[in-house]
Amino acid sequence: MAVCPVCNGLKDAVLMCTNCGQAMLEFGKLMDYYDDYSPYMEIDLLKLEDGFSDNYKRHTCAHLYRCPHCQNEEVMFIKE
Repeated sequence: MAVCPVCNGLKDAVLMCTNCGQAMLEFGKLMDYYDDYSPYMEIDLLKLEDGFSDNYKRHTCAHLYRCPHCQNEEVMFIKE
């Protein structure tokens, strides 16, 4: 099993907002927002059903970022 460095606090990933250019805040794994139980489910299993066809094969973890200035939301794929 691969390990996401952002989920495990090994590194910070900075994303600049494509709308206003401000630094965005990281809000965790995108799949944690699917339903009430998704944060407790097996990560690799959720990757097979998260809507991103190659997330599991490429060993990437989808993270949600939100701009505190304009509220723009973007997904960043972190290499595990």
